[in-house]
Amino acid sequence: MHAAGIVAAAGSGLRLGADQPKALVPLAGRPLVRWAVDALRAGGVTDVVVAVPAVERAAFAAVLPDDVVLVDGGASRTASVRAALAAVSGTVDAVLVHDAARPLTPPDVIARVLAALAAGAPAVVPVLPVVDTTVVVDDGGVITGALPREPLRRVQTPQGFDRATLVEAYRRLPAGAELTDDAAVVHTIGVEVATVPGDDRAAKVTVAHDLALAELQVGS
Repeated sequence: MHAAGIVAAAGSGLRLGADQPKALVPLAGRPLVRWAVDALRAGGVTDVVVAVPAVERAAFAAVLPDDVVLVDGGASRTASVRAALAAVSGTVDAVLVHDAARPLTPPDVIARVLAALAAGAPAVVPVLPVVDTTVVVDDGGVITGALPREPLRRVQTPQGFDRATLVEAYRRLPAGAELTDDAAVVHTIGVEVATVPGDDRAAKVTVAHDLALAELQVGS
């Protein structure tokens, strides 16, 4: 199976308190995007396409291997993945979509996603169980009920797909539609999404506290 990776890296660093794109923020001296690309390759993915802010293309090229393909990202994650997907080689059988904001994703997670795709799953995502009590609140913030934890899962990346399936899902997605992840995109055309175990180390870096925790993890 020939798999390619897409890294969504066009987001700003505003919530992180950075004055540069979040994917270029360093973690232990290495930009988040480089961690993400290296993790994909360590997990078994060779071809990688990264969606970046158009005005920062040179900065990304300076920190990534020469064989990584860069494309201009869009105004949203959905638009960025769509642009990157168009740049994936037609010889690719499977596509893994990863977030630059999950720099410490272990290669084992990536390998599990690839194995599920090789076994025939058209779509697969890594997940973790929900351990906290989860409630529903009304517009005033008053709790109106609680959700059972047993069937709930937290979704991580990389999310893997049969290439033709993901291409068709994006082709049929209405212009301007914005979904939170690519599993939601393929779900719009009725594709079943399988799951594999994720990993707590694949936590998303969103705010400064997350970055500090990642630094501690790298140093431990």
